[in-house]
Amino acid sequence: MLTDIEIAQRCAMRPITAVAAAVGLEEDDLELYGKYKAKLSAQVWDKLRDRADGKLVLVTAINPTPAGEGKTTTTVGLGQAMAQLGRNAVIALREPSLGPVFGIKGGAAGGGWAQVVPMEDINLHFTGDMHAITAANNLLCAMLDNHMQQGNALGIDPRRVVFTRVMDMNDRALRNITIGLGGKANGVPREDHFMITVASEIMAILCLASDLDDLKKRFGDILVAYDYAGAPVYARDLHAEGAMAALMRDAIKPNLVQTLEGTPCLMHGGPFANIAHGCNSVQATKLARKLADIAITEAGFGADLGAEKFMDIKCRKAGLAPDCIVLVATVRALKYNGGVPKTALNAPDLAALERGICNLDAHLDNMAKFGVPVVVAINAFPTDTAEEMDFIRQHCASRGVRVALSEVFAKGGAGGQALAREVLAVLDEGKAAFRMLYEDALPLEDKIATIAREIYGASGVTIASAARKELASITEMGYGHLPVCVAKTQYSLSDDPALLGRPTDFVIHVRTARLAAGAGFVVVETGAIMTMPGLPRVPAAKKIDVAGDGTITGLF
Repeated sequence: MLTDIEIAQRCAMRPITAVAAAVGLEEDDLELYGKYKAKLSAQVWDKLRDRADGKLVLVTAINPTPAGEGKTTTTVGLGQAMAQLGRNAVIALREPSLGPVFGIKGGAAGGGWAQVVPMEDINLHFTGDMHAITAANNLLCAMLDNHMQQGNALGIDPRRVVFTRVMDMNDRALRNITIGLGGKANGVPREDHFMITVASEIMAILCLASDLDDLKKRFGDILVAYDYAGAPVYARDLHAEGAMAALMRDAIKPNLVQTLEGTPCLMHGGPFANIAHGCNSVQATKLARKLADIAITEAGFGADLGAEKFMDIKCRKAGLAPDCIVLVATVRALKYNGGVPKTALNAPDLAALERGICNLDAHLDNMAKFGVPVVVAINAFPTDTAEEMDFIRQHCASRGVRVALSEVFAKGGAGGQALAREVLAVLDEGKAAFRMLYEDALPLEDKIATIAREIYGASGVTIASAARKELASITEMGYGHLPVCVAKTQYSLSDDPALLGRPTDFVIHVRTARLAAGAGFVVVETGAIMTMPGLPRVPAAKKIDVAGDGTITGLF
């Protein structure tokens, strides 16, 4: 059996100019990164502005196992299937982070015969967007510390610096550090922290900005610290936004690549949904709708995280409204939610599936609250039994929910045609009546409680005193109208990864709250979630190698 990278390396890719031409783009619209990657020029939007918008399909999922369960693979395969059925479809995905690539979960380019290529480039440095985000973030940190070193005219309190450094790699040793040691010339000693690049406010701003001017304005709005009098200090007070935007001049342009079958894919931005808002860039999604009759995008991890944030943050900020939701479920993940350990998921276990199906029900109930019709995609694994598949089908039928088997991993677009037809039927019906979960005017604590109650199924919320004080301060500063981005484990509807299925009578524990004024939301951290992950006991990096001719092996 071929590995993902072996399948990708055997693909005869089309020149990216030909992929672009298929959706009406010319070579002058592209900034080429070799033969098979390109960025779309800043002028493309002006060219497409008056085109009608295509339908928007959101792909999300039930709560996954620690290995992930194929949401991106399903998204890619659905796009390929639409093309095989003669429909003009463009995919809009997030870019991978190096942390999972070298950690445990893997990349974000799909798998099997439903991948985006060139797979090695995408999962490693791609077009350099992640590095630009990291550099812009850390430039602001450097300018902040330099300002304090060079006289501190703004009176910044080093005990109240709230903006942290980042890197795009899992490194738990950098979560909490002390900087400025070694004497006066080395800066002002203070506590600092690292988070992974994809969880940064810079990443969120990239994904929510409408253009370069908006990006620069948002950079200036970043809250970096407070002064000794307790007044906020923003990046614009340090005059950092111009240089930061200069570093991001190219990164803000969406990337164009292709699937194994030549379907166009706009891949741009890469926030995690468990610790950030989990959606690709607004620019890429809007361009996909202009370029195609059907735009297919994804939101990270389970629907309790990525889909909720897609609706309540991305759609709220960008004026988007999905026409159909594809909810990816697997026999494996449902058995995991039924209490089967990861090591035993390949064994048939109908009883565990029956116990775990409540997790699917929770997500179906949640998506109904947004007024968008759902199609369940059963992402097939070789170990699934016919009896297990039939159980999920019958369960969905009993709820009146459309369902289709997705075999895109093994068969590419051909294995996704049944799913594509169900999605097309929903789009033709046109019954979506999108609504958000809460109004802007709702107080921040009430927004948190609404998400916890309506999406997670919690009986209540406890908020640590420091977080409650910070929420009050954020409101007093005039940001109480912003939406809330909850950082929470992806493995459970609760904030405890051990509570699987559809837990009840639990409480969500809010530890911290912080303002992301540039991004335009408030982040609250729950449970034991970390914004800087660590590598597992056996990192995927141990299997990755490169030959003398440059051929990469072991990359999934």
